[in-house]
Order: sequence, then C-alpha cells, then structure tokens
Amino acid sequence: MPTTERSDDVLRLRSTLAKIAPGTPLRDGLERILRGRTGALVVLGHDRVVEGIATGGFTLDVPFTATGLRELAKMDGAIIVNADLTRILRAAVHLMPDHTLPSSETGTRHRTADRVARQTGHPVISVSQSMQIIAAYVGETRHVLEDSGQILSRANQALATLERYKMRLDEVTSTLSALEIEDLATVRDVAVVAQRLEMVTRIAREIEDYVLELGTDGRLLTLQLEELVTGVDAERELIVRDYLPADRREESPDGPLAAMAALSGTELVDPAAAARILGLGNGEHLDGAVTPRGYRLLAKVPRLPGAVVDRLVDHFGSLQKLLAAGIDDLQAVEGVGELRARSVREGLSRLAESTILERYV
Repeated sequence: MPTTERSDDVLRLRSTLAKIAPGTPLRDGLERILRGRTGALVVLGHDRVVEGIATGGFTLDVPFTATGLRELAKMDGAIIVNADLTRILRAAVHLMPDHTLPSSETGTRHRTADRVARQTGHPVISVSQSMQIIAAYVGETRHVLEDSGQILSRANQALATLERYKMRLDEVTSTLSALEIEDLATVRDVAVVAQRLEMVTRIAREIEDYVLELGTDGRLLTLQLEELVTGVDAERELIVRDYLPADRREESPDGPLAAMAALSGTELVDPAAAARILGLGNGEHLDGAVTPRGYRLLAKVPRLPGAVVDRLVDHFGSLQKLLAAGIDDLQAVEGVGELRARSVREGLSRLAESTILERYV
C-alpha cells in the first residue's frame, strides 16, 4: 500500500479511537454490550456503498444513545449509525461485502467487519461475544481496544522515558547554545541535538496515541505531556533554519523534519544520518566547525516578532555578527528602532551570560 494510503489509515484510526474512547456515548454502549455477554457489529457511516451491501433489518433513524445501541445489539445483524454518531439509522441488517476481499479473520462477525471496512472505507466496530473483546476495523487496520488500566500503565512508562529523554535534550541543547556563543559548535553537537529532538518527538507521539485511546481517563496525562514537550516543535524548526546550507536557506523546514521522522531507530542513533539531512556533510565531517544564523537565540529574546527576527538574520548572516552588533548596527535593520535595538542587545547579552554561566558553573 502506498505511503499516503497508510497515512490516511492512521489518521482515520486516530479519529475512530477518539470516537470510541472512554467517556464517549459509543464506548458506553459498546461496554454495555460487552457486559451483557452479547456480540455486535456496528458500521460508523452510511452511504450508497453501505446501502448496496445491506439487506433486511429495520430502518429506524432515531437519536443515538448507549442504551439504544445495547438493546438493538440483542438482535442478530449489524447496526448502522451515521458518521457523526448522532443517529442510529438501521438495525438487524445483514451485511454482504465482496467475498473476494482478502481477510485473515476466521470468525464470521470479524471477517464481515474486516471486509465491510475495506470495501466501504467506513470504520466498523466488532464486539466479540466469545472472546469478550472490542475490535475496530479501519481500512486495512485492525485495532483491539484494551482496558484503560493497561493502557495507562504503558502510558506512564512512556512518560517516564520521555522525562529522561527531555532532561538529556535540555542538557545537549544548553551545551549547544554555549558552544554557539563561543563559536565552538561542531557538526556533531548540532546532530546530537537534532537526534534528541526527534527522539523526544517520537515518544511524545506514542503517548498522544495513548491519550487519544484513554479519552477522559487520560486528562492528567495530557497535562503532563504538554508540560514536557512545550517548545519542542519550535526548537526542531529553529535547528533546521539555523544550520541548513546557504544554498538551501529558502527551503522549508518541513522537508528535513520529515526526513528525520522517516529515519529508522537504528539510523536515528547515528549522528551522521542527522548531519546528512541537515546538509552538514557525512560522518567524516562530524568534528567540523559550524556557525548558526542566530534563529534559536533570537527566538529567546522576549517580544521579538518573527518578521524582525528574519530581517536581523538576513542582515547580519550569523550569530557571531549579531552578538558583536551594537545598538546603532541593529537600528540599521528595517523595523528595529532604538527601543527594540536596546531590547535585542540586552536580551542577547543576558542570554549569552546566563548560557555560559550554566555551562561552566
């Protein structure tokens, strides 16, 4: 399957998991069915394709409720609801998907759910009476819902890992800032920060999936995650903008960031791979000196608009020239008056002083 189709399936699965997360009416109805020791087949969407494979049953078109879903599941056949889960459209329906569609499922209900999801493009939920599980079928993906306690346990483990990685990221980022100010940064220093930023991002995305699946049970986890990763996405973009070669400086950070995201776990731990993506050469250049443009440091100056940052970087070209610039030099940049020039000068001086102190004290 092409990458774009896989990405669409992932997005649709995430959307479906949000609809059936704990605290939602649909999840309440599904758990009622599970506790009642009955099975169910629920199609989340209705169109001509669904209508074409549905026979028999009853046309209802009534408001969706968890208790209504539970009662209708007592009858044989599938239940069809609209895509936004506000109405139950049909019940006791016999679904007849294309039997030539591939399916690795063995049970009749699960095999039907799999094929209906593939044929219609709508998510299908299957509740197994014998296995006591709820499974979501989205495109070619099958996802079995787990107990909130199990998900929360794994999420907390991932959060502890994220805390350790974020602590290490803060250390290497602080070291890079000090080296940049002293004009001693190397390709390796930059690559290590880019690596750590990507690692933290990957762990955060894994936790986001847990949060999505936990629904209302994941609210505290959301707050902890936001506290840990605030500013990480912006830092990733600033690293790219600071160090892409001059002939690529007009390039959007999205391309290199997507290339970083595509690295395998083995490739990601190799600094040379990050260096290549940033256009800083291969493994033999890891100890070579590099000079940032100054985006990262300027982003830490309070109340400095992005447009002014761009003009300052375009005018001076490197962090070292920015650090050496006086108030008159800064005022030569469009949009930088005397007050803003003093603010930039004082802000850069304070940042340089505090960064060096953190490194050596």
